[in-house]
Amino acid sequence: MINITFPDGAVRQYEQGITALDIAKSISEGLARKVLAAKVNGQVIDATRPITQDGTLQLLTWTDADGKATMWHSSAHLMAEALEALYPGVKFGYGPPLENGGFFYDVDLDGRAISDEELRKLEAKMTELAKLNSVYVRKDVPKAEAIKYFTEKGDPYKIDLLQKLEDGSITFYTQGNFTDLCRGPHIPSTGFIKAVKLTNIAGAYWMGNENNKMLTRIYGITFPSQKELDEYLALIEEAKKRDHRKLGKELELFAFSEKVGLGLPLWLPKGAMLRERLQNFLQKAQIESGYLPVITPHIGGKQLYVTSGHYEKYGKDSFQPIHTPEEGEVFMLKPMNCPHHCEIYKTSPKSYKDLPVRFAEFGTVYRYEQHGELHGLTRVRGFTQDDAHLFCRPDQVKEEFEKVIDLVLYVFESLSFTDYTAQISLRDQEDRSKYIGSEENWKIAEQAIIDSAAEKGLKTVVEYGEAAFYGPKLDFMVKDALGRKWQLGTIQVDYNLPERFELEYIGADNKPHRPVMIHRAPFGSMERFIAVLIEHCAGKFPLWLTPTQVKILPISDKFLPYTEKVAELLKKAEIRAEIDDRNEKIGKKIREAELAKIPYMLVVGEKEEAEGKVSVRRQAKGDLGAMSIADFTNIVNEEVINRKPFE
Repeated sequence: MINITFPDGAVRQYEQGITALDIAKSISEGLARKVLAAKVNGQVIDATRPITQDGTLQLLTWTDADGKATMWHSSAHLMAEALEALYPGVKFGYGPPLENGGFFYDVDLDGRAISDEELRKLEAKMTELAKLNSVYVRKDVPKAEAIKYFTEKGDPYKIDLLQKLEDGSITFYTQGNFTDLCRGPHIPSTGFIKAVKLTNIAGAYWMGNENNKMLTRIYGITFPSQKELDEYLALIEEAKKRDHRKLGKELELFAFSEKVGLGLPLWLPKGAMLRERLQNFLQKAQIESGYLPVITPHIGGKQLYVTSGHYEKYGKDSFQPIHTPEEGEVFMLKPMNCPHHCEIYKTSPKSYKDLPVRFAEFGTVYRYEQHGELHGLTRVRGFTQDDAHLFCRPDQVKEEFEKVIDLVLYVFESLSFTDYTAQISLRDQEDRSKYIGSEENWKIAEQAIIDSAAEKGLKTVVEYGEAAFYGPKLDFMVKDALGRKWQLGTIQVDYNLPERFELEYIGADNKPHRPVMIHRAPFGSMERFIAVLIEHCAGKFPLWLTPTQVKILPISDKFLPYTEKVAELLKKAEIRAEIDDRNEKIGKKIREAELAKIPYMLVVGEKEEAEGKVSVRRQAKGDLGAMSIADFTNIVNEEVINRKPFE
């Protein structure tokens, strides 16, 4: 018999070899009909795989993120089966689920292109195959047999993947007439897939290498009901309107240039002002919380990142080393700020009375993302982190961690991010090889995060295997106005970098001790945060943040002198205003100001000038009537001071 522990803490005994699906059936047939996969000891597996030892069990349904991911992974296999039926000889690369929903498969169609009409036929074939309710069957396969299978099938991409796998770790999955190299997991059968939509076609180099063949990447998404698919499609249409790349161009916030380099954003004046205000907002809060500003270079000696461990872990994902005329002198574009901050800590001796020390920097870092992975501001090669590193005594860790939680929540509240979950990111429960540091320190760090999150009453989920290589994290997963989930703020406890850099403080016992390091970034990165903010508020930023708060619209040139006087008074009141002095009709000026998402429009004509007033319009609300400039200034200042959310 084995002991199975459920999420509510209940423990039940079952015969060894029972499956999660059988356990679900023993609870209720209705529950069993909803189970897509299972999480056993933190690892997602097929609901039909035998459980052979004591462990924790979570039954995964469509309401769970891992349940959705499993169904979308299975849907990629279903699409592959449909492709093979419609395009004999098609070859397959990767077919994973996507973090933000859906799946794709990279396929080699031997030069054939898929039209929109053919995409609809592929959808129909997937729906037809799903109705067969074919079971997903897992099979362990020796490496030689696997290579023989795909050699006979004529699929070089699967053979490429097999070369990198160890014998004894290879599995096939079969459903219907399709067999694929895959480690799983998968849903029990295709019948769970009730609604299919193939959304897009793109090109993708095999293995992300521009020297390899360009494959066809087909994107899709599936749902357990047509109603949910219809709701999703409506959401997609709204998301297109909110796309930060589209709005960023329309609102003149940022741009990209191939000559400057892919993934390297150029901040235009309005975008730079928006970014600067966000930075000032956080800097003010940091100063009040005792943070000290520091600035570090954009490059660092290679040895710095060898010492920190970043070179070993991320060297392949970095830009090539920078060699100088000096023999043996090698620099790297800065991939992380933390090693630099460790060196700043070492510039002067520290006593236990000096701690905590909190260094903060808006530091720009560089990482070489593959061409096909770049996406607007959310995936770039150069980005600025609102980084800070706190060095504290072990007895201060919990208090400091909770203060950082307070700061993150203050940022979210100020920007109307109200729906979030704190993800406690811990080590993989089985594979410890990818982490550095002692078991003892890891246990202390993980418990500190768990306790702090509990004391703050945060809604949490635990994810094993999501920790940084040097320590556990608390990652804030935020839902935007469309219900999409983004990872923004992060807090990390680190006992390892202080060890690697031999950081010390003199304790009350007059002996040297190691400080504990806390990494934190409430925004995460300025680029990603602003991208999410743009889409969250559809470009209608809260008044305190928006680049242009007021557009002054004179009815004709005759009223320009009074318009300029109004602008000057607003400037003195620290209200950001622009004059639209074009020779256009007032209706057109208003429409264009509305499209530009300007919060307030002030119409100025003969009556307004005579009475020393302005006619006020609120974006999306219309006419608010005439009022004195002083009254209008009070309205704006109150909205700014109270940081009222966008509407």
